Amino acid sequence: MRYELLGLIRVIGPDDTSYITAHKAEVLLAALLARSGQVVTADQLINEIWGDRAPRRAHAALHVYVSQLRKFLRNSGGNGQSIVTRPLGYLLCVGPDELDSNDFQRLVDDGRELVRLERHEQALRCFESALALWRGPAFDDARDGPIVNTCATWLEETRLQCVELLIEQYLVLSRHREIVGQLYALISDHPLRETFYRYLMLALYRSERQAEALMVYRAASGRLSDELGLEPCRPLRDLHRAILTGDEAFSGRPS
Repeated sequence: MRYELLGLIRVIGPDDTSYITAHKAEVLLAALLARSGQVVTADQLINEIWGDRAPRRAHAALHVYVSQLRKFLRNSGGNGQSIVTRPLGYLLCVGPDELDSNDFQRLVDDGRELVRLERHEQALRCFESALALWRGPAFDDARDGPIVNTCATWLEETRLQCVELLIEQYLVLSRHREIVGQLYALISDHPLRETFYRYLMLALYRSERQAEALMVYRAASGRLSDELGLEPCRPLRDLHRAILTGDEAFSGRPS
């Protein structure tokens, strides 16, 4: 049995891939996956599923949804015992290789270690493999409550860190021309993340597109000033100054 939450939640059994069509049951599974291996109390699950609109017999309704989810998991190829009842709530037992988010985190950690060892080609492939696990936003449309939202936010931040690490490897390996288009798209999606502006400026400068690199700085400065009343961070300002002065240390060319 394998659970995948880096996109629309799905369960992969020995013979087929299954999706939950009932939204509340999907939210229940999402909350148990977000806290896999931990007890989630009945009150937490009720809040996750219904928020402040819980029905009068919410605990009985929760019990029904748990029964439905157990049946779904059995029909998907599991043994029906992965959801364990505890005195205060429920726990979902997930093996170390049964959750795609665990695989993602392992690949990111492996990539970081390879960077530390200066094995940049291998690190790049590790980060690419990690990002390839994502099929869409984490938990997709099952982010109804605080447990799943917190987990999804953490996963998204880790994904962006992985993207940054991947871009760094392209720059270290002098493959800057390959990432210009991707960086423009990343800035469009994350217009306040200054690291992407800096990497784009560096990639353009190393691609002999100095004027475009300076235009990127101007765009970043204007966006930060208009929306937050801030000036660019020091690394961005330092790179801007280096481009203006033609600093060879940032050119990526051998000295």
